[in-house]
Amino acid sequence: MNVIFLGPPGAGKGTQAKILEETYGMVQLSTGDMLRAEVAAGSDLGKEAKAVMESGGLVSDELVIGIISSRIDQDDCKGGFMLDGFPRTVPQAEALDVMLKDKGFNLDHVLELQVDDEPLIGRITGRFTCGDCGEGYHDMFKKPAKEGVCDKCGSSNMKRRADDNEETVRARLQAYHDQTAPIVGHYGKQGLVRPVDGNTAIDEVTNQLKTILG
Repeated sequence: MNVIFLGPPGAGKGTQAKILEETYGMVQLSTGDMLRAEVAAGSDLGKEAKAVMESGGLVSDELVIGIISSRIDQDDCKGGFMLDGFPRTVPQAEALDVMLKDKGFNLDHVLELQVDDEPLIGRITGRFTCGDCGEGYHDMFKKPAKEGVCDKCGSSNMKRRADDNEETVRARLQAYHDQTAPIVGHYGKQGLVRPVDGNTAIDEVTNQLKTILG
C-alpha cells in the first residue's frame, strides 16, 4: 500500500506514521531524511544535492523526484511507503504521478490529517526536547516527572526550537494552507483524498486511519 501523508506542522503525522509502519509494514519516507541520506552516501544524486545546498540554492523538484525514485526502489519499500513532506505543490504532485506511473506504482490514498490552527499553535509552541538524548516533552501534555530534568537520561539540558514561537508558527501554518489546498484538489480529482479528523485523541486518529487503510 502506498500513501501520501498530508498534514500541517504539529498535526501528529510522525506519531501516526510510526504506528502505521508497525501495523502495515509501510516505510515512512521524509524528503528531508532521504536528501540527507543521499548526501551522506555520496551518491551522484547526493553530490548534486550537496552542491546546490552549499551554494545556497533550493534543491529542484526534478532532483527530489530522483531521490524519491531511488529510495522506493529499495527492498524495504516493497511492502509499501508513506510519503511525508512531499509533494508540496501541484507541479511536484504532477511530476510524482508521472514517476510512479513509469515504475508501475499506484497511489492508494492521500491521507489528509485535518487539525484546527489554534490547537496546533498550542501543540507546537509548548514543545521542548532533551538536548542530550532527544526525548520530546510538552508544557501541557508531557511534562518531565521532575521539572527541567529528562526522565530518560537525567540531563537538565532542555531545548526549544527557535522557530517554535507563535508568530513563526502562524506563518508556517498559513504557508501550509496556501500550498496544500491545490494539492488536495489535484488528488481529489483522482478520488484519492481521505480526510482524517486530527483534532481528536491520538488513538482515535489511529482508528480513523486504520478504518481507511483496512
